[in-house]
Amino acid sequence: MSNWKRTATAVISALAFLGLGAATAHADSFGAISLSPKTGATGWSYDYSSRSEADEVAQSHCDRNAGDCRVAIWFKNGCGAVARGADGGWGSNWAPGSRRAQRAALAACSNHSDSCRVIRWQCSGAN
Repeated sequence: MSNWKRTATAVISALAFLGLGAATAHADSFGAISLSPKTGATGWSYDYSSRSEADEVAQSHCDRNAGDCRVAIWFKNGCGAVARGADGGWGSNWAPGSRRAQRAALAACSNHSDSCRVIRWQCSGAN
């Protein structure tokens, strides 16, 4: 094998080892959770290519009769969660994994309400 072939093979092998090949490209994945604070209704989305798409789909799946649905949390390549208390207080947050997102949402809710519980969580991407 000639020197240039050995060099080319070594470079290609190194790039593949480092994950720099075109086949390893990864697209971002967005999701969102909408909430009606009044009724507790939720809508959600996952694995969309843009935040605006994810927000729109989550909003479209929230209870239209509630009239107060809003995007409570959006997330990219991770997970989001919404927690709500019996008195209507709520909190939301995101994290790399579902359990961490749920704990973070509960912590955000407990600042505003007692008896919080997770009412919706969702992941987008490889989570």
